[in-house]
Amino acid sequence: MDVDLLVHNADIITMDDLYPRATSFAVLHGRIVAVDDTFGLNAKCILDAHGATIVPGLGDSHNHMAWYGLGLSEIDLSGVRDLGHLYALVAARAAELGPGEFVIGNGYYHAKTGGHPKREELDRAAGGRPVWLKHGSGHIAAVNTAVLEMAGVLDGTAVVPDGGVVELDDAGVPTGILEEQAQKLVVDLVTPYSLDHLSNSLERAAAQYASEGLTHVTEAGIGGGWIGKTPIELAAYQRVRDRGGLRVRAQLMPTVDALHPLTSHPDDGVGFGLDLGITSGFGDDLLRIGPMKVWLDGGLASRTAHVYEQFCDQHSHGYFQDDPEVLRTQVLQAHRSGWRIAAHAIGDRTIDFALDVLEEAQRRWPRPEVRHRFEHAGITTPEQIVRMAKLGITPVPQGRFIHDLGDTMAAALGPGRRDSLYRVASFLQAGLRVPGSSDRPVAYGAPLAGIQSMVERLTEAGLCLGPEERVDAQTALRSYTVDSAWVAGEENERGRIRPGMAADFVLLGDDITKVAPERISQTQVVATFLGGECTHGSTALQWQAPSTFTVQDSIIN
Repeated sequence: MDVDLLVHNADIITMDDLYPRATSFAVLHGRIVAVDDTFGLNAKCILDAHGATIVPGLGDSHNHMAWYGLGLSEIDLSGVRDLGHLYALVAARAAELGPGEFVIGNGYYHAKTGGHPKREELDRAAGGRPVWLKHGSGHIAAVNTAVLEMAGVLDGTAVVPDGGVVELDDAGVPTGILEEQAQKLVVDLVTPYSLDHLSNSLERAAAQYASEGLTHVTEAGIGGGWIGKTPIELAAYQRVRDRGGLRVRAQLMPTVDALHPLTSHPDDGVGFGLDLGITSGFGDDLLRIGPMKVWLDGGLASRTAHVYEQFCDQHSHGYFQDDPEVLRTQVLQAHRSGWRIAAHAIGDRTIDFALDVLEEAQRRWPRPEVRHRFEHAGITTPEQIVRMAKLGITPVPQGRFIHDLGDTMAAALGPGRRDSLYRVASFLQAGLRVPGSSDRPVAYGAPLAGIQSMVERLTEAGLCLGPEERVDAQTALRSYTVDSAWVAGEENERGRIRPGMAADFVLLGDDITKVAPERISQTQVVATFLGGECTHGSTALQWQAPSTFTVQDSIIN
């Protein structure tokens, strides 16, 4: 048998329960055709792994690729620890821009800077230019006077969307802080981004993803709302894919704002969605439409998640993103029209609401096989977990949140609730799957860092949140491989190294299931392969050429 690629002399963690470890495998036309049973195969290219650990390609089941990619050209505020430094960065960027150009920054956290930026200070730093600074959570924006004027906030002509708040000081004057849906006021001034700008940003993000071992990502919101970059956002992904720059398989979630009423035969029950009846699953193995994304509440770092017991450091219970009846109708319509639902639900009050709505949906229009999801599932009770398991709803928590945001979340919830944050072990014990994800750029997105956080559950300050929710490294790796494939409906395509699967795999500098937990995130990603082709690290590999071939004949460049 002739194959395209033979990998040997490897320590392979297959994630196949029937054959958990191997030393070699063969690839033909982008698929694995043999594992260990490779003797006598003729290969166009042979890769000697020199004992390196190989795992299936890693997936991120909830990230924001466009947001992250655009942020690479914006002011990086993620490491800023005081407002003086933030204002200096704004002033430096403003000095590079022409009059009227937007100064855009990304990733500040008010809990780390000692407060939100003041709009008057932003005015001074930017020299009159409009300033838009995105909170790291994505649920808040800080803007200056120029933006408030352009949006009509100061003269009273602005229409604040439902589910949004324009913060006012004690005198009733806007502070420049826009919460949740109110961010649309500034988003509408800047978007739509051009396809060229967006495509280039996506390509930069894809290169970074490949360098971290990612071979599949789910983009959690395109085409509308405060997170959308353009109504034709999918076209940017297709453009990058067509020119060979995507580097990862991508599943895209259209936001509920991108869906609209449809005309169809009454017997079809398809009354809400995208034109032509396109729904979840449309596409191919590289670019595909995923679930419909709907925001039900806000976030914990922003204190806008909807909770029963008010936040300890604020006299607030958070709030829904829209009128509950509007949200209920949207979810019911999408379910009936054939969509998978990805419901952003963080607060425990929101979790109950979402459970009630999806239970109603299944009762009225049974779809027992559908894989609905709760994005984040930040605060859950044991009773809610039982209901989730009964309804088959998959939680998609972010392990890295515990490290990057755990201290501020713990302050919000207090000792009595903080151990219920972003559970993992409890979900697994209930029979649920827990797909690995990051919510990048809200938190650090490297999947090995996420795996480490699932094992340790340590905050930045060293506090262990929910020690009983920790899992071992093998289980965490399963989240980023097998379970990330399953939640996407692609468990027969990827997530394991076994015959018939896509040849997506990663060479690592160490076995992350055996090293000390604190070393997991420091493990080198030597190379990443997508469909048998190297997307990162080809120059570091040791190629062998059969007698009738040379290294240059390799299908890998």
